[in-house]
Formats: sequence, C-alpha cells, structure tokens
Amino acid sequence: MDLNEARAQIRSVDLRMRDLFLQRMEAVRAVAEWKKQRGLPVEDRAQEERILSELSPAVEDDALRSFYLCFIRDVMDVSKQWQHHLLEGLRVAYSGVEGAFAQIAASRIFPDGPKVPYSSFEDAYAAVEKGNCDLAVLPIENSYAGEVGQVLDLMFSGSLHVNGVYDLPVTQNLLGLPEARAEMITTVISHPQALSQCQPYIRAHRYLTKSAPNTAMAAREVAEGKDPAVAAIASAETARLYGLKILDREINENRMNTTRFAVFSRVEYPFVNKREKSAFLLLFTVKDEVGGLAKAINLISAYNFNMRVLRSRPMRDLPWHYYFYAEVEGNDSSENGQRMLSALGGVCPMVKVAGRYTATETTLEDA
Repeated sequence: MDLNEARAQIRSVDLRMRDLFLQRMEAVRAVAEWKKQRGLPVEDRAQEERILSELSPAVEDDALRSFYLCFIRDVMDVSKQWQHHLLEGLRVAYSGVEGAFAQIAASRIFPDGPKVPYSSFEDAYAAVEKGNCDLAVLPIENSYAGEVGQVLDLMFSGSLHVNGVYDLPVTQNLLGLPEARAEMITTVISHPQALSQCQPYIRAHRYLTKSAPNTAMAAREVAEGKDPAVAAIASAETARLYGLKILDREINENRMNTTRFAVFSRVEYPFVNKREKSAFLLLFTVKDEVGGLAKAINLISAYNFNMRVLRSRPMRDLPWHYYFYAEVEGNDSSENGQRMLSALGGVCPMVKVAGRYTATETTLEDA
C-alpha cells in the first residue's frame, strides 16, 4: 500500500468513525436522561471496567492493545463530559472564590450552569483545555490597573479561543459584620488592587490595611473573624454572600473603574462571525531588525484595519524578546482580512488570531 492509498483508507475510516461517534453520542444522551430521571451520578467506574475487560481481549497485538485501551478510555471521558453538559449545562471556570468579581462576571454572562472556582488563571484555563469545563471567564484588563499579563500570556501560548469580551463596572464598598458601625472600623482587608483604588478613603479614615488574595476572601475573613472593628472592601454581592452589612458605598476613588472579561472556549462559536460590528484579537511577533514592528503596524493599516489596542509582552522562554497583543476592528474572516493576515505572515515569524468579539463590548451590571 502506497502513501496515497494509506491516506485514502484513513480518510474512509475517519468518515465512518464520525458517523459512529454521532450515533454513540445519541445513545449517551439517552443514558444521561435515564440517570437524570433516577438521580444517578455520571461516573460508573465498575461499568467502565466491565466494558474494557470485554473489549480488550479481541485486540491480539499486545502493543496495540494498550493504545486501544487508551483510545476507549478517551472515548469514555468524552462521553462523560457530554453527559455532564447535558445534565448540568455549561460548566464555567473562573479564578478565585465565590463572590469574587470573576465569579460575578461569569454568573452574569452565563446565569445557568455551575460556576467552577480555580486557584489561578492557569488552572481555570487548563480546565477548559482538558474538557473539565466548557468555558472560562478570565479578566484581560482593568481600567485602573491595566492589562492582566498572565491571561494575555495564556492567550499567546494556549489553544483556546475568545468568543466574547464583557465590561464589568467595579464598585467597592465597605463591608462589616451585622452589628458593626462605620465609626467602629479600624482595619480594612482587601486585595492590594482594591486597597489602592480606595486609598484616599482609607487615608481619610486612618484605617490600617491588610492584604487578601481577592476581595471575596477578604469578606470571608471578616465574616469568620467576628471582629466588629475589621471590615472588608468588596462588592455588594459579596456582602450578601457572606452575611455582611454595607457600611459605606462606592468608596473607590475612580468611579469609572471597570474590568474587561474574556470568554474562552475550545471551539469558536458560529454566531461570533455573524456579528456586524466585530473586532478580533491579534497576537504576533516581529523580526529582530530595524523597523520590524513598524512594518507590521503599517501592513495592518494598509488594509484599512484600525487597531484599538497595541501592547507588548515579554516572551517567557526568550529573554528580551517580546510578542504583541492587538485589538483590531473589523472582520479578519473577510477576503480583505485574509489578505492582511497573509501579508502579515510574510513579515512576522508568528501570527495568531486568538478570538473575536463585538466591537462595542457588552456592559454587565455594576458589581
């Protein structure tokens, strides 16, 4: 069998596997409904082991048998993820704890389905890459503190797509125990960024400060500490979550404080390209030569695309080398957009469209 014949055979098998995959997923849907009606969990390890023990002996080649078992386990994992999706709705990952601004944003973008907390941006992103969650909602920029570099780096090196960008106005409040009064407070706890945003208020009241990993954890610490002289700086939603009282509202210096959150998924959702006023996230590197960045910028402009944002970020594996993050108005999938990207690829070692969204971001309710 020559190369072309082998590839043709693989193609034929892949088409049959596709049809069989769809048939299997329909059967999985019936299993999910059966479990839903009976309140049974998705996981059934005993059944999985029975299937593996029944199927594997038919593969006589010892080496291939181990690969076959890996293949079947992967199919089972996909089937379980599909069952989770059918039974629970979209599983949305975020970084932080319940009550954090990321959880608030995730809940407002996706009101249905469980919100799954992770301890870091990397873990939340990886949860979607591995299929443990369907989507991740992660911050990419704050109007007060600037870009969220860790998330941009994940966008550069990772495999997920951005399918939406949303603005969450951030309002900080002074939260205390139910029995506390504003004049009793001597110490405030919050994330360093929130403490910085409220610094004039803190100075005016001569409060001592204590840092917390995020605003929600600060509220939880106050609730658990039971000290009426200690307050948290956090959202009104967090106050309700941890049973705290709002002692003073809107204490952040900049009332225009907003965080932009991006929605990451493994696949690009079809509706994104149908939006009339679109923008796309463009990542690229340039050659280490005079005018390298200028060539790239001039090319984007030459094809009548407007860059709303342009930032540089250091590359982790190459000291003193940088990649560039741009938010570009227009449709990269158009004929003109494809020509621009092709031309850009001629002068840039790496070009990547990380996602698309509406040019006018959707603004969520105040947090």
